[in-house]
Amino acid sequence: MINKTMNLQHLQDAVRAAQAQKTPLSLHGGQSKSFYGRETMGDALDISEYTGITSYEPSELVITAKAGTPLHEIQQTLAEQGQYLAFEPPHFGEHATFGGMVACGLSGTSRPYVGAVRDFILGVQCINGHAQALKFGGQVMKNVAGYDVSRLMVGALGTLSVLTEISCKVSPRPPETLTLTLACDNEKDALAHMYAWHQQNLPLSGLCFDGQQLSMRLSGSHLQSIQQALQNNHPLVVNETGNDFWADLTEHRLSFFTDSRPLWRISLPTTAPLLTLAGNTFYEWGGAQRWLYTDIDATEIREQVSQLGGHATLFRGGNRKSAVFHPLPPALKTLHQRLKQQFDPAGIFNPHRMSLHW
Repeated sequence: MINKTMNLQHLQDAVRAAQAQKTPLSLHGGQSKSFYGRETMGDALDISEYTGITSYEPSELVITAKAGTPLHEIQQTLAEQGQYLAFEPPHFGEHATFGGMVACGLSGTSRPYVGAVRDFILGVQCINGHAQALKFGGQVMKNVAGYDVSRLMVGALGTLSVLTEISCKVSPRPPETLTLTLACDNEKDALAHMYAWHQQNLPLSGLCFDGQQLSMRLSGSHLQSIQQALQNNHPLVVNETGNDFWADLTEHRLSFFTDSRPLWRISLPTTAPLLTLAGNTFYEWGGAQRWLYTDIDATEIREQVSQLGGHATLFRGGNRKSAVFHPLPPALKTLHQRLKQQFDPAGIFNPHRMSLHW
């Protein structure tokens, strides 16, 4: 049901006034991910009342909704039709919104196997820094015009525009899921196991290591035969509460995520060796995403990660006025600055949320 209390004109008027007075705006929805990114400033522009599913065609595998629509409402609507958001976006709070999902661009445990948030976004409507209502993309995958512009909004943290409506591809829920575990207390062995499973063309939808145990999720059909074949080579155990485990991992509810130190999100090739950084590490995405709790200086972390072809983000905690995101190469930094200038020339949207310079 569409919320009538806020309309597009309200949002445009707010942006127009801010643009005229050069007043920064702090855009937010449910604020469940306000910890992510650098500290921003400005008058609050709350999008959470701009809600409602505007179109949903289960047979077309597409849902369109206003940016303030609660994410749990989207997922409940899809579940009633046996469908879901295959990239499993984290909520990090009960008030997470559809627009916040896109703005933060965070994906869950299935991301390496099905794709990231931006791979599912078909189109967006937004308001730029001139208070113009713009539309990019469409509601079908074959609609190419402006499609890449829609993807630019994914992970931009509200620094380019005010997202107002999103069209997203959805997926049928797998007929079966199965979680298998293997006792292991050696990081090197764990990485070797995960790499070997990647090479077996298994229907993987989750693969992680917590320091004591490897966990593998399979999604699809005929999983019992695959399970038997795997157990012929490894003492694998079925985790009967596997669905809860993966949900708790995605939402950072596992005991690992209770550390009080800064939490770093490190992205590396799956073949990357162990890092020699002091701290506690959780390996996700088959080793490609590593969560690290440490008090080590950011420069030391990024130097080592860069040498291995990766990047490091200060995900939660620490100094939110610092360079939270991995520094960009000069050419890419210039491109980001040009995009910011095109969409938000006055720099009023979430200033400094991604960078000290915009």
